[in-house]
Amino acid sequence: MLPDPGSFRDPGNRVFYDGERVCRGLDSRSAADWRAVSSRGFFTRRMAQGSIVRTTALPADDPALQGWEAALVHERIPFLSYPFEWSCGMLQDAALLQLDLLLEALAEDVSLKDATPYNIQWNGPAPVFIDIPSFEPLRPGSVWTGYRQFCELFLYPLMLQAYKGIPFRPWLRGAIDGIRAADCARVFTWADLLRPGVLKHVWLQSRLQAGLADSQADLGGEIRDAGFHKGLIEANLRGLRGLVAGLSWSPAEAGWAAYGGGTHYSAEDREKKTAFIRKALGSRAWPLAWDLGCNTGEFSRLAAADCRCVVAMDSDASVIETLYRSLKAGPRLPILPLQVDFADPSPGLGWRGRERRALSERGRPDLTLALALIHHLCLGSNVPLAEVLDWLAGLGGSLIVEFVDKSDPMARRLMRNKGDIFPGYSREAFERGLETRFTVLDRLALVSVDRVLYFARPRAG
Repeated sequence: MLPDPGSFRDPGNRVFYDGERVCRGLDSRSAADWRAVSSRGFFTRRMAQGSIVRTTALPADDPALQGWEAALVHERIPFLSYPFEWSCGMLQDAALLQLDLLLEALAEDVSLKDATPYNIQWNGPAPVFIDIPSFEPLRPGSVWTGYRQFCELFLYPLMLQAYKGIPFRPWLRGAIDGIRAADCARVFTWADLLRPGVLKHVWLQSRLQAGLADSQADLGGEIRDAGFHKGLIEANLRGLRGLVAGLSWSPAEAGWAAYGGGTHYSAEDREKKTAFIRKALGSRAWPLAWDLGCNTGEFSRLAAADCRCVVAMDSDASVIETLYRSLKAGPRLPILPLQVDFADPSPGLGWRGRERRALSERGRPDLTLALALIHHLCLGSNVPLAEVLDWLAGLGGSLIVEFVDKSDPMARRLMRNKGDIFPGYSREAFERGLETRFTVLDRLALVSVDRVLYFARPRAG
């Protein structure tokens, strides 16, 4: 049994892994809450729909109990991701799921003790709530204790993106508990107080929190004594839902956003490239594939036919937002879009750097697609070619990779202001390095552009 290092904040339960099983131990109170909540109509309905992770109780003689009052087993999420890797639309949809679940739960006298996006994961482009012990029977006079957390991790990031054009990802990556009201208030001007939600949820909250910092009052007790009831929570939630749903952000076409249009390839070469990739994908079934530099998601969609899960990553926020919207609108595909800077990938965060895992620790790909990526890392970010190949080999899976020569127009664009300071970047050096680390199974030179595709598997040992 391996405990999840990020599962410790609620002492009433703990996630651990028993082989491929994702289990959760419950203490006596959490077990009682599970029994009270798991048969409610909203819960069974949402679980059947897939917006609550599919969960069953383990029998009393299951070894996973190991001192717990009860234990659950959850459906395994294909790939874990975190809000600082999501697009604005993904964070918005996760926030709406959080609010909708709580509204439906309150109608059956159930509440949610937490309101963090880390309790939500994804099956393709569909959000899934995973923290089952967050549900608890509603106690008379209870307040919504997750309101502040919802603001700091959902609402404020979305407001900064929608109202000020400030990306929330660096902020959430730098502060695991989110954006404090006082910090958010400093970003908004007096004119911003007229924007929906800023006065009530940002400015007033920052003043209230400052006033309560040194207070010894039992605020929860005072609220209960004043006749607080769930109707007030529901009214606040409905207001928040309308606010969140009304926030909008239009992804601008960034420098590389139109890169996938294919105008730099001839039609014949584009057909050959697609056929080469399709052949490599069809050589076997791939449980997990990474598409690095996915752009429009053209090849992520191609991979989805042969892969159980495709993680489509790109450093361009507009690209990932556009891809997410298209995946939502189209047929359901097992593609998870994430914004990742490959020269600065997500590190381990939180307690001991293990509460939120580094990108490379969440499941290594069986297949990596690195199409039109190498030159961005080597010529754009000045990463040595050998180190890029070491990184790709270290992922452990097979590889479909495209090498772009320095003579290519896109490569010249990257070197425009720095000149050719990369004597070690060449097709010959790439092939030597690739063949040292991989066995090359197939290759294709494209005629209309100075590019070569390779399909390779890692060398044994």
